[in-house]
Amino acid sequence: MIMKLVWSPETASNAYIHTVRTCKHYKESSAAEYLSATAAGWNTRMIVETWTRGDPIATSVGLAVAAIHTCGKHVCIVPDEESRSEYEAVMKGAVTSEATEVLIGESAENLVERLSGVDFMVVDSKRREFVKALGSANTSKRGAVLVCKNATQKSIPGFKWHGVLRRGTRVVRSVFLPVGRGLDIAHVGASGGGDLMKLPSRWIKHIDPRSGEEHLFKR
Repeated sequence: MIMKLVWSPETASNAYIHTVRTCKHYKESSAAEYLSATAAGWNTRMIVETWTRGDPIATSVGLAVAAIHTCGKHVCIVPDEESRSEYEAVMKGAVTSEATEVLIGESAENLVERLSGVDFMVVDSKRREFVKALGSANTSKRGAVLVCKNATQKSIPGFKWHGVLRRGTRVVRSVFLPVGRGLDIAHVGASGGGDLMKLPSRWIKHIDPRSGEEHLFKR
């Protein structure tokens, strides 16, 4: 039997509302809200992100919220002890989650490679070393959703998903969304020949709580 990521609208909605309430004091929280709802909606159990000292924290809060709603694990990779201290201090004041674990290492690639069953991963397109970490991801047998945030500021010219992922990884679909500073999202197929494209398409409505602007995204 081939396992697949299965979409849960109720879980997505709950995570979205939770993130909106938690991130109401942060600027540019629209990406965090969307990613939280997406990670929760797919019922992801291993959520991985990369973060560096000084980066905005809203996305991390949203991913932690998603892990709470899926009873999953949220892992954040930081490059040094200073980043870890700042990250934990800010997160402690934003959301309480025992599901979050912080790993320290200058090479995000090496740390990602040690993690198994990754089914949701977010990296910063502005940082070349973090984008490279995508190629080290050991994705879940159910498939995975991989995200480059700040996609309008990519550090790798001519970025192509097939060019950064490990050989044999099957990109079922990819899409660019004008949320925040751009989200470049790829759905990676389940192992064993499963195909996420066989799932029915859905329209997802996202409303920016500040501007009231409405976006419709087809997944």
